[in-house]
Amino acid sequence: MKKILLIVVLLPIAGAVGWWYFRQKSFPDYGLAYREYAYVTNGKSNTVSVIDLTPRPIPSFHVIKTITVGSEPTGVTANSKKNEIYVVNTGSNNVSVIDAERNQVVATIGVHGKPYFIEVSPDGKRGYVANSASANVSVIDLENRALLGNVRVGASPGLAKISPDGDTVVVSNRGDNTVSLIDTALLAVRTTLPICDQPEDIVIMPDSSKAFVACAGSAQVASIDLKNEKLLALLDVGRTPVGLVLKPDGGELIVCNFQSNNISIIETTNNEVGGSYLIGTKPARGLVSADNERLYVSNFGSNTVAVYDIDLGKVIASIPVGSYPDGLALSNSQNSLLVLDSQSGDIAVIQKRKPTKLDPSEYSLLTMIPVGVQPNNVAVKSFLRAKSPEK
Repeated sequence: MKKILLIVVLLPIAGAVGWWYFRQKSFPDYGLAYREYAYVTNGKSNTVSVIDLTPRPIPSFHVIKTITVGSEPTGVTANSKKNEIYVVNTGSNNVSVIDAERNQVVATIGVHGKPYFIEVSPDGKRGYVANSASANVSVIDLENRALLGNVRVGASPGLAKISPDGDTVVVSNRGDNTVSLIDTALLAVRTTLPICDQPEDIVIMPDSSKAFVACAGSAQVASIDLKNEKLLALLDVGRTPVGLVLKPDGGELIVCNFQSNNISIIETTNNEVGGSYLIGTKPARGLVSADNERLYVSNFGSNTVAVYDIDLGKVIASIPVGSYPDGLALSNSQNSLLVLDSQSGDIAVIQKRKPTKLDPSEYSLLTMIPVGVQPNNVAVKSFLRAKSPEK
């Protein structure tokens, strides 16, 4: 009887040790100075939730701070060159600058009417904000935290994206179905190109040669030659293309077709649609892993995240998450996928792991983290802390 009792007691202990060992192997040790945080904008709470992703030896996956920002925060972006986070406040027409080491607002920069997103230049020195109600793009000096000026573009600009070479800002103008190309040296529009209906999302090739723009109103993606400043092609995809994601190697572009419940894959070199694949109900956003192997898609209408194996060309997992999943972000290790659940007000953490005989699944829902009301976007920042710890 004593032997049986001993076995029963030890089994949960052995399971806990095995789980801890697996988690140890899943998250590299980056050192005591390493920090990794996820920043979530909460549109109806006027706050940003800071989630700790730092392995010590495993991430805590909980909100360590809630930061008050401006009114109706939407877009959030990390600076790759300095430890700062930028939050776009749509309701108050400004940008909050967060010091990532202290996790507090250190500056607020005014822009123009109804901004939604901010793009940071590759050198980390400038920010570009499309102001949808002002028909212009605000250019911010991030080193001095000051507004440099405003560049007039088309009607209702939604996004402003900068090319990897830092020379061109591509702006999608939803109100007049055009794209403006801004010369970053002159801070002036080089040309404006008519494209397709309701242009919105933008991706730019790694070599800065071309831009692709999703047009939700005409079920098309526009391919634009940035060097010669001309429209190359209008590619027919599914209904209401809302999200574009480019493989890190630049070879393929994935289009999330919201009303068609599928994705289209575009060969970027020859501007051809390679095929369309069912992915889930109302796919909204996509994200490709750094190794170019896996595509993650948030299915807004079915409360799931689809995992698509790019080489195999099929969905290999569908994981239930919270209500109306939208934004996605990967941890630095690529082992944790953060899913923003816009209606249920939480972040779902999906864990990628090595399958075992006892559990052959490669992906599983690890936890749900409550954040604020109507979370809009999420960004991850990892860095080595230079300052002394907070007291």
